[in-house]
Amino acid sequence: MFFTDTPGPVAINAIRDISHMPVWLDDPDRPSATSPLESDISCALLVIGGGFSGLWTALLAKRAKPSLDIVLVDAGRIADAASGRNGGFVSHSLTHGIRNGADRWPSELDQLVRLGHENLEDLGRDVASLGIDCDFTVAGEFVVAVQDHQIDELRDTARLANAHGDTVQEMSGEHIRAEVHSQSYLFAIADPDVALVNPARLAWGLLEACQEAGVRIFEHTPVLDLADVGKRVMAATEHASITARQVAVATNAFPPLLRKMAKYIVPVYDYVLATEPLTTAQWDSLGWNGRQGISDAGNQFHYYRPTPDGRILWGGYDAVYHRNSGVDPEFEVDHEAFGRLSEHFFQTFPALEGTQFSHGWGGAIDTCSRFAPFWGRAHGGKTAFVAGYTGLGVGSSRFGARVMLDLLSGDTTELTELAMVRTKPLPFPPEPFRSMGINWTTKSLHSADLHDGRRNLWLRTLDRVGLGFDS
Repeated sequence: MFFTDTPGPVAINAIRDISHMPVWLDDPDRPSATSPLESDISCALLVIGGGFSGLWTALLAKRAKPSLDIVLVDAGRIADAASGRNGGFVSHSLTHGIRNGADRWPSELDQLVRLGHENLEDLGRDVASLGIDCDFTVAGEFVVAVQDHQIDELRDTARLANAHGDTVQEMSGEHIRAEVHSQSYLFAIADPDVALVNPARLAWGLLEACQEAGVRIFEHTPVLDLADVGKRVMAATEHASITARQVAVATNAFPPLLRKMAKYIVPVYDYVLATEPLTTAQWDSLGWNGRQGISDAGNQFHYYRPTPDGRILWGGYDAVYHRNSGVDPEFEVDHEAFGRLSEHFFQTFPALEGTQFSHGWGGAIDTCSRFAPFWGRAHGGKTAFVAGYTGLGVGSSRFGARVMLDLLSGDTTELTELAMVRTKPLPFPPEPFRSMGINWTTKSLHSADLHDGRRNLWLRTLDRVGLGFDS
């Protein structure tokens, strides 16, 4: 099946009344904001960024040393950015999929697969032990082929995954269509070890756990500058300063505070729709009794899943870059992207014609050229950072936090010895070449999806040098 990018009347009508608030944040139980920082303070560890990486960093550091004085600051509100705008897929993969891991770190792939599964298990145990009400469920994921050429690609992925410790099942077209009733499905692979979660409630639960452990948290407190001041690092905010012995930077796609990070990250905007709650009859028309997460196997791919209140969340496909690595709230609404997503939804599930979407929103993803997180240190080792999750950070951010804390400790550990941790992605070029390259790559990926997956000379060249663009 080829997805039609021009929305028809059914698709246009379905998005006519959408709210632009993420469905996860449209929650009456959202916690009140904490106060911004108004006076100078000092601490042992300053965590900059209140997304998943920052929250896990603060919580794991407190768990290791309860007496440690930790401050966490966020420029906005907890879960307002990527942590509350994603699809809520919690993958065990640390490498943005087994194929990317095999291409980049073949000698340690078994180790990375093991660490990824351990990370997901530990995350689930933490959610349970902390009593976080976030609908965490290991429901599994189907990756579906909707074009013939994708079938062999998925078979290769399944063989590779199973050879390195994953448990992935191949599913014929008849089998997957019996599970979820879409005639677009030609084949699938099933990964049972993928969890689904309400990501905003996970972030709010981690916030509460941090507060109960004694972490001081200040929202609406953007850090404007970081400076090395001898044995400490000073963070300047709008109204006060923070001096800290150590700093963990977890700012995701936002403009980096450390100049050395900027060349490795580009922010791309991803868009999501959520339907109104479906009726029992509508769910019966789909099957989908296991309520798994689903994604398709295109270069421009969709991801979708049921929500606990009976909606379908449907996102992906477009990955929009704005010149000069632009990040701005105005980019969170893109009516053309919403129209394309709506059209593709009804192409996949024509039985749901007449369904209305209630919510449509966007958010920035911190993409790097290797599609997986990278780490580093600054200020003589007093500062550590992580970035570049490229869309799979809900689960791997906990691992990213562990690595940052190991780097700050100065100790040699299993994690700090990983080639994945010790190396950086290839940098993106400066403007205007950055925009030109990303735009041409996006067009080339779209063309490949329309021509049986055939990659043009530009994409083959990027493959050879290990440079890519994804969401």
